[in-house]
Amino acid sequence: MSDRATTVWTEIPVTDLDRSMEFYGKVFDWTMTRDETGPNPTVGFNAPTAGIHGHLYPGRPAVSGTGPTIHLAVPDSLSATTDRLKLAGGKVVMGPIEIPVGTFTYCEDLDGNSIGLFEAKAA
Repeated sequence: MSDRATTVWTEIPVTDLDRSMEFYGKVFDWTMTRDETGPNPTVGFNAPTAGIHGHLYPGRPAVSGTGPTIHLAVPDSLSATTDRLKLAGGKVVMGPIEIPVGTFTYCEDLDGNSIGLFEAKAA
């Protein structure tokens, strides 16, 4: 049995890689990096944090309201990140929702992919 995390990588399918690169960069204040070396072009999250990372890739997103939800840590506050998401064209579905470890909001990106914006509770 491994002592590694059960989730090791996240991939989000998008219909327009450049448009989604701009969206995620604005919402999370990330510097996104395009990589053409693999079998498909990808755009890495490049968040300056420890933990599980991932990328965007050209693909077919799930139908809105279906598929997995990827929860991503906000770079500042949940409120500020939610405001940037709306300004960038994303949609708030539900929240904010408080849980013992923090607060999150269910949202959708430009393609209807389900994402959660997560702010950890202050220590």
